[in-house]
Amino acid sequence: MGKLAGRVIRASDGAKSRGDSVDLRRLRLLSGLTQEEMAGRLNVQQAAVSKMEKGGEVYLSTVKRYVEALGASLRVDAVFPSDTPVALHLLDAFDAECGHDDQLVLPLLDDEPFRPQRDVVLSIRPQYSEKIIEGRKTVELRRRFPLSAPGGTIAYIYATSPIRAMVGMTEIKSVLKLPVNQIWTDFEEAASIGREEFRKYFEGLDFGCVLLFDDIRAFSRPVPLAELRQRFGFEPPQSFLYASRDLRKALKDEPAIVSN
Repeated sequence: MGKLAGRVIRASDGAKSRGDSVDLRRLRLLSGLTQEEMAGRLNVQQAAVSKMEKGGEVYLSTVKRYVEALGASLRVDAVFPSDTPVALHLLDAFDAECGHDDQLVLPLLDDEPFRPQRDVVLSIRPQYSEKIIEGRKTVELRRRFPLSAPGGTIAYIYATSPIRAMVGMTEIKSVLKLPVNQIWTDFEEAASIGREEFRKYFEGLDFGCVLLFDDIRAFSRPVPLAELRQRFGFEPPQSFLYASRDLRKALKDEPAIVSN
């Protein structure tokens, strides 16, 4: 995996919706895998892998499974010239931003590119948020999370019902995407989760995400949901959301509410 680690591999310009447009065979070879080994990861016959790599009509879901078996993720973007009317509307609707060459890149599939200098709010059940604040739980497990989140991203911890309050903050040191079995082996103790609950949470997935925490701090006064709604129009996310500018400023610039 050394040749591919940390890289974004793009399909060629003008590629059609065919399996050979993303050169699956080349990706496999660069990953150091044989067709037989790839078939084992996908739990299919070797002939099925050969068919995928030869091209023809291949479902997008099949390509997604293939690249995930390589330990990667598939991303599909819609690219709009930034000076078109639709791009102006999308900038507001999706809190998006323009990339290179004055183009608006809008993710359509899988992980959204994580924008630099963006803090997040994580919804976490009280039995786990309490362990995080106490320093007994130093990683958070997620079925999916943007792998491009940079080290040092601030995560605000929202404890769900019955607490329903922002209780602290931490830094996300890094985000790892790993096989589910490896996550249990490597992070069982740090995640403070039971085997059965772990199994149910990741049921149906081969890979999951691990958020490594650092510099965990509790708020001296938990900020209740009613206040968050009134001051910032905040609504708790199902998993996570990007913190608004006003919320970030209030939680960062009011040291009186943060314990030292």
